[in-house]
Amino acid sequence: MAESQSPTFVELGVAAEICDALADEGINRTFAIQELTLPLALDGTDIIGQARTGMGKTLGFGVPLIDRVFDDARIPEPDGTARAIIVVPTRELCVQVGEDLARAAHSTNLRVCTIYGGRPYEEQIEQLDRGVDIIVGTPGRLIDLYQRNNLELSGVKILVLDEADEMLDLGFLPDIEKILAAVPDERQTMLFSATMPGPILTLARTFMNRPVHIRAESGEEEATVHETTKQIVFQSHQMDKVSVIARILQANGRGRTIIFARTKRGAASVAEQLGERGFLVTAVHGDMGQPARERSLTAFRNGDVDVLVATDVAARGIDIDDVTHVINHQVPDDEMTYVHRIGRTGRAGHSGVAVTLVGWDETAKWKAISDALDLDMAEIPTWFSTSPELAEALDIPEGIDEKVGPARPVLGSRPPRGRGGRGPRNNRSQPHHRNRGQGRNSRRDGHSNSHRRR
Repeated sequence: MAESQSPTFVELGVAAEICDALADEGINRTFAIQELTLPLALDGTDIIGQARTGMGKTLGFGVPLIDRVFDDARIPEPDGTARAIIVVPTRELCVQVGEDLARAAHSTNLRVCTIYGGRPYEEQIEQLDRGVDIIVGTPGRLIDLYQRNNLELSGVKILVLDEADEMLDLGFLPDIEKILAAVPDERQTMLFSATMPGPILTLARTFMNRPVHIRAESGEEEATVHETTKQIVFQSHQMDKVSVIARILQANGRGRTIIFARTKRGAASVAEQLGERGFLVTAVHGDMGQPARERSLTAFRNGDVDVLVATDVAARGIDIDDVTHVINHQVPDDEMTYVHRIGRTGRAGHSGVAVTLVGWDETAKWKAISDALDLDMAEIPTWFSTSPELAEALDIPEGIDEKVGPARPVLGSRPPRGRGGRGPRNNRSQPHHRNRGQGRNSRRDGHSNSHRRR
């Protein structure tokens, strides 16, 4: 029996302007978390949502939030002070969520802005002074601007806490409590978290009004692997790993790829070596300044580069559905890190490939991960960059060379150490542009839940 299709955003009563904007991005039908949240969220109900990364959580809260600010009689007309605030743990996630919401709100004329640390206060204060309707921000900068009287919270009617457990781990709980105390009591609150540790449950009981608890995958533990992800694991010699990766990057069907490295220095080194082999690659790690990290992520999202080398911490907030390959340059420290890493591919219905290169001294660590996740992959083969088994497993064409072209500059590579011919790469920027669908001139006729505002 064929599975029934999930409902469309139109069928769930979302405003036509939002449906049109989503359709421009090729988004028409809902994913599980969206199908569960939208009817409740559109009605103004408080929600606690649990879903793993990559299940469409952002639109699960973003679409009803935009819809209500745009066209809900219970929310005052936008007047330049924020009607909705989304609080997120990291700068990268702030930028990603802000871009997703801006695209969805493109035809509504609602103003979406991002507020986060590492950027000058002045430009963010100017943006607030010009007027905003929806704010996406990190806790520290939001509180700073509120305490400086630059951020007005008295008009907030919807508050979203995204990745609440991550904010707890990063020590943001006191800032979150200050934000919750500063916004009006009469509001809708939506809290999203992969796990529900005690302090998060206490927060929900204290600040939420009879919330409905939603799980996109009831009974599933977080430590699961997407069924659409093909896992390939083998022993690889440390001196051969970059050569192996260079061949994997030439596999048939390979699209956007994330390579995880354990250390900042390792991420920079791998990116640099791949750049020397002619690949379009950039890096994201903690030794890079915020502007440089943003340029790297923007280049990766826009397709200016198709390979991103990252550390685990720097990769938080990267929310891109069409990553085809994830490569672990080393074995992750534990099974949860492994799941989070390879969860970047095989997302939202796409298929994906996850490759883990196991060093000679990492076999015990890999066996522990395999056993913890019941992968039945404790015994693994040993392959080299020239092994035919590698080419067969990853559909790598015959006769290729590990170098695909002249050396390319890499944002986030290691500073040069006096070798001639290399400029200060950390200061080089990638092209910064994004193609956004143009707003439609007309909306769907006869849609009862939508109207345009001037």
